[in-house]
Amino acid sequence: MRALAIDVGTGTQDVLLFDTDREIENAFRLVLPAPTVIVADRIRRATDERRPVVLSGRIMGGGPSAWAARDHALAGLPIAVTADAGRTFDDDLAGVRAMGLRVVEPDEAAELARTPGAQAIELGDLDLPALEAALAPFGVELASIDALAVAVFDHGAAPPGVSDRRFRFARLAERLAADPEAGTAAFAYLEAEVPGAFTRLAAAAATACGWLDGRGRRGVPIVAMDTGPAAVLGALDDRRACGALAAGRPVVAVNVGNFHTLAMRLGPDGRIQAIMEHHTGELDRRQLVHLIRQTAAGTVSNDEVFASMGHGALVVPGWTGDRLAAGDHQRPLLLVTGPRRGLLGERVVRGLGRAVYAVPHGDMMQAGPFGLLRALAHLDPAWRDAVGHRLGPASLGR
Repeated sequence: MRALAIDVGTGTQDVLLFDTDREIENAFRLVLPAPTVIVADRIRRATDERRPVVLSGRIMGGGPSAWAARDHALAGLPIAVTADAGRTFDDDLAGVRAMGLRVVEPDEAAELARTPGAQAIELGDLDLPALEAALAPFGVELASIDALAVAVFDHGAAPPGVSDRRFRFARLAERLAADPEAGTAAFAYLEAEVPGAFTRLAAAAATACGWLDGRGRRGVPIVAMDTGPAAVLGALDDRRACGALAAGRPVVAVNVGNFHTLAMRLGPDGRIQAIMEHHTGELDRRQLVHLIRQTAAGTVSNDEVFASMGHGALVVPGWTGDRLAAGDHQRPLLLVTGPRRGLLGERVVRGLGRAVYAVPHGDMMQAGPFGLLRALAHLDPAWRDAVGHRLGPASLGR
């Protein structure tokens, strides 16, 4: 059996083709530019060439693509967008119009795209036909995969006037309360079960479903997961994390992504005890260490994190916290992953010891895809033994 796992970030998209007939070290893998970076580059080229831009497709990750679209409009150049694509930039289309974009119906977008000189760009977090075409010359065929798992970061479609940061974190807290025994895998869903509030997750899953259906693969399981938890779940495959949990030690796992930083404290049973999420660009090393220690101790404040431009924090009810005064064999293991993990580095953090760079199965950049495979095994019993055979037994609570 083969499963395609794609972790879509802001800087890169990390791709792993898992094959039960291959050792995990021999699994084919790619690190490619993130879709939002690709779209941003195409818009900027159109800006430089003074060409009108027409955006269609589905909601996807913003950031670089949103900034490029805004700058195109600020340059006095026309840029049109369909409603579905426009929600990439703001769930409220009034905000999209305020950026200088013209929101149009799909038929008008198609007509504008045919205008001589226009740059038509289709938005979406997954470009499976392009990936399929890129791998085909190497004899790697994707159409017959047996499962597809994708991770994207989704703020959720907050109602007008509601902070998207608070809205996202409230949804994460709800999910954690609904399925505490799942640990980090609680933030993964089968395609049909993605909550309606998570429009970006749903769009990615729908793209995967449409591509598979078009290749006669209707019914292939599709998993959609949030990126931060996927990276943490994969990082837990690091042998030192597995050893710590097996020995009864908690783990404080931190994913320092290009845009977002997620810290989780997990008990020896794999259950999440505390969680904190922030914008990486708003943190310096001192602030990051402070928030990690608070998360590890159970003293992290939701209001403090939000006030400093983070998303929020949660200490799970019933957990009484940790004074972080235990000896080396009892204190939590501090496990760090993510492309910006150097912000913390392998430093000694008071009460936690020296930070350990996670290298699951020898490849830090594939932590997200490894986490997606673990989530697939958690959600689909048919994959449990196959994933466990190649990745090893899942840690407790997963």
